Amino acid sequence: MTPIWAALLPHLPRSATSAHAPPACSTETASALPSANVPGLALWAQQFTPRLACVPSDSVFGDALVLELSASERLFGGRQQLARRLLRESRQLGVQAISWAPTSLAAIALARCGIRHGMGQPLPQVLAPLPLQAIDAVARHAELLSQLGCQSLGAVHALPRGALARRMDTGILSALDQAHGLLPDRYPWINLPARFDARLELPMRIDQADALMHGARHLLLQLCGWLAAQRAGVRSFRLGWCHDAMRSRHVGDGGELTVHTASTTRDLQHLCRLLQEHLAHVQLQAPVGELRLHADAPEALQERSASLLPDKTADGESLEQVLERITARLGADLVQRPLLRPDHRPEWQVQWLPAQPAQPASKAKAAPPSALPPLPQPSFLLPAPLQLLQDKQSRPLYHGPLQLLLGPQRIEGGWWHRSPGFLPVAAPATEAAPSDAADPSIDTPAPASAQDSAPSEQTAHTALRDYWVAHSAHAGLLWIFHTRLSAHSSAWFLHGRFA
Repeated sequence: MTPIWAALLPHLPRSATSAHAPPACSTETASALPSANVPGLALWAQQFTPRLACVPSDSVFGDALVLELSASERLFGGRQQLARRLLRESRQLGVQAISWAPTSLAAIALARCGIRHGMGQPLPQVLAPLPLQAIDAVARHAELLSQLGCQSLGAVHALPRGALARRMDTGILSALDQAHGLLPDRYPWINLPARFDARLELPMRIDQADALMHGARHLLLQLCGWLAAQRAGVRSFRLGWCHDAMRSRHVGDGGELTVHTASTTRDLQHLCRLLQEHLAHVQLQAPVGELRLHADAPEALQERSASLLPDKTADGESLEQVLERITARLGADLVQRPLLRPDHRPEWQVQWLPAQPAQPASKAKAAPPSALPPLPQPSFLLPAPLQLLQDKQSRPLYHGPLQLLLGPQRIEGGWWHRSPGFLPVAAPATEAAPSDAADPSIDTPAPASAQDSAPSEQTAHTALRDYWVAHSAHAGLLWIFHTRLSAHSSAWFLHGRFA
């Protein structure tokens, strides 16, 4: 198996171009991106291979990150697919140059000269025309080698090895042998950290919260790479920012924002959209110059199997992700879902909960399936029962006399329901009192003097009703009920309408 090494340069001088190939990243694109750093690139690159190392350099090119990819080629769909993904995502992280070669030093030398591919020809032919500055060990003796008439790596490699070692040092021979594949590449591999903690210095000071998304995406891309290396996901992460040193005295050092997800995920696009919705509600107190992203212990993530056939349904967002994003934009109080409850009283059969799904341990139980009711159920319920007028024969009136079609259906329950804690989420206890008072079928508590043992704020929600399906010439089919107000009087109430 032919080794495949990739070299990534976070920094590339403007003069480092080659006549053989265009530079890996144009200066116009690089100027608009935050500068990359080797620790951040290492967090992202762990998803491709565990064999990656940092090669330090004191030259103008700076440190380089090298990856040994021969064992990962098949996992990512072949050499071309792996190369395209590395090139696309590395550009998003601000990498200035990336190259591939059979050895690590050859890949670094090609990246410094702007040559991307070094796999097509033998290494001596690829390295021969490169300048002396392509390899650090050779660049240290560039002045002496120039006096000897050597202007390229090929000329240096053609010199007698014994005389070259005596005049300079054995390091230049070792570097040339390693670049040509005569010596193995030996590096201390970078270990995967247990926690994700990355920082990014912004290229300019930002005073609008939504503008932080451009830099935060770079950190989220590193986070997704770190998670992919562990086949895991996160349920929360924390984005922090540091204010500029020239801020006002009453402004703090910075701020932070914690984002929670409904389920374990490492979907970059979903995390970016979710963070953007949260940043829309943030107002910065001072310009920001640095971002930090932190994530604690990841959770196991079940991978989705790929399909041989095109799957258009997998391209869009799931319903859970859409609801999560809308909740972040509008708030949990405005995005709710209905939950059926096992209760005979119509106004208590549906409970409204936040749209985010509950945890399995605390998930509320839905109503069990029951037999069909003896009467048709209305399509719409009134917020509170409306008391109807009666004629002399105690028949209900609603824009005229009502004709009783079906009924009665007796509903009796709620005698146990006395605590305000049982009130639905959508109807707080302070707002439930008017609807309870409008419905005389609900008992009111006795005065505190008569019930010293019961708290005065408790309210009974007992219902004793006879429901009918009635017809109105003006309003159509109605759902009404008859209840007793006292021992000598009763009343009719309108509770629902049929579509």
